[in-house]
Amino acid sequence: MRVLLVGAGLSGAVIGRQLAEAGHHCHVIDARPHVAGNCHTARDAETGVMMHVYGPHIFHTDDQGAWDYVNRFARFLPYQNRVKATAQGRVYPLPVNLLTINQFFGTTLRPDEARAFIEAKADRSITDPQTFEQQALRFVGRELYEAFFQGYTEKQWGCSPSQLPASILKRLPLRFNYDDNYFFHRFQGMPEEGYTALVERILDHARITVELGQEYDDGMAQGVDHVVWSGPLDGYFGYRLGRLGYRTLDFERFTYQGDYQGCAVMNYGDRAVPFTRITEHKHFSPWEAHEGSVCYREYARAAEPGDTPYYPVRLVQEKALLERYVALAQETRGVTFVGRLGTYRYLDMDVTVREALDAARVIAQAAAAGEAPPAFLDSPA
Repeated sequence: MRVLLVGAGLSGAVIGRQLAEAGHHCHVIDARPHVAGNCHTARDAETGVMMHVYGPHIFHTDDQGAWDYVNRFARFLPYQNRVKATAQGRVYPLPVNLLTINQFFGTTLRPDEARAFIEAKADRSITDPQTFEQQALRFVGRELYEAFFQGYTEKQWGCSPSQLPASILKRLPLRFNYDDNYFFHRFQGMPEEGYTALVERILDHARITVELGQEYDDGMAQGVDHVVWSGPLDGYFGYRLGRLGYRTLDFERFTYQGDYQGCAVMNYGDRAVPFTRITEHKHFSPWEAHEGSVCYREYARAAEPGDTPYYPVRLVQEKALLERYVALAQETRGVTFVGRLGTYRYLDMDVTVREALDAARVIAQAAAAGEAPPAFLDSPA
């Protein structure tokens, strides 16, 4: 089977490698001049710092198989994401934990006391929270909500938290201990040589060819048996039904001699601060030593045509449009839609790897049975 994979990010690389090892011939194209998609990393010429060019990516998972897979192609070194937040003139640890609570309220509460204290702050009149704001008020109370969630969320999503679903906040933990490791997962780390080197090794196979700086056009599908599309779902169809909504990020780079903020990520929750956070990239590789430092202020806004899409909006209007595109995709033979853009979902890297492994298996099995592979593994609508 000859397969064209559109997109040289994690999805395209993993699927291509799996199919190549199964004996299929894969051609991977990407419009960008590099592989690895949004997890692309590169050395900063001025400082030598390993840069996460499109914003930080930390690999974290409980999926043993996904962890073993990426470690097959790169050496991962331990890294724990310990985020700080500047709010109302002070610095606090995130996620909101026992230290955050005691610092914010000037208390010395023990875990059980803190639970009772926060429950007393919570709005118990909200019994079935439907929005982000209701979820926050019910579980952390107004003071913590306004300090750490309201302003940050308005900047990140460009709308009031009262317009966002409660499910977004359910991913943000509240802890009644002093654990400030942002993720709970067993396996956490960074590839020692960066994500681009990892993806390059995944793509390094005799039955894989890679073509960068190459846009897709419909004629390319004529000479292959199947297309794997990891670009924007609506983009495959020329946006004929309209554009799905995304948030994008603008990065303001600045350098510093020494250590600018003492941590990799500093969130800014106050509305008066226009950016959402500052990332200091040398802290993402704590095993390295650099005198100079490179930082980025991040500004979130609605994505326009030509922008790099980061976060699918998935509000009511977008979900309705998504359903129409999914129906259109399922009527289209010869293409499988994968990844964050192809399925219009926010996916962590471990989930991306797992779904790519599953997609490769399904595509290979369908080919062996003489059947057409499905448009999606599972409907994203």
